[in-house]
Amino acid sequence: MKKNFTKLLGIFALVISMLGLSGCSTTANADDGFGPKHKLVIQVSSKDALTQKIAMNNAINIQKAYGIDNVAVEIVAYGPGLSMLTKKSKYSKRVASLAVQGITFSACGNTMKKIAKKKGHKPKLTNGVVVVSAGVKRIMELQEKGYSYIRP
Repeated sequence: MKKNFTKLLGIFALVISMLGLSGCSTTANADDGFGPKHKLVIQVSSKDALTQKIAMNNAINIQKAYGIDNVAVEIVAYGPGLSMLTKKSKYSKRVASLAVQGITFSACGNTMKKIAKKKGHKPKLTNGVVVVSAGVKRIMELQEKGYSYIRP
């Protein structure tokens, strides 16, 4: 009886440890060293609609080339480029759709503060957009983590 109890206890411990592991996120993050081999940051600092469209096209093309699970792509917008990430943008629906498809969109917090100071309120961002403290700082941090950099 004692032998069976010990065996059962061992199986129970194994099941518990397996459940503990399954409760953890298994999604690799590009920043943790186990994520995608390919990492790209795209700067958008222009209000030019064609430049903004090209940035999104670049992101999609790189995902197609390597596969969504094999590349991390982040578009960082600041200054006039922040307009791309607002709900008023003609690209608002596309940005929201691409965010769901694994492209990260980062809005510059410094630009948001400047707009709020000038207009009395922060711009309303498209769903799926995250705010970072500073766009240029974010680009630099990503490059330090091995991200390739482009600016269309």
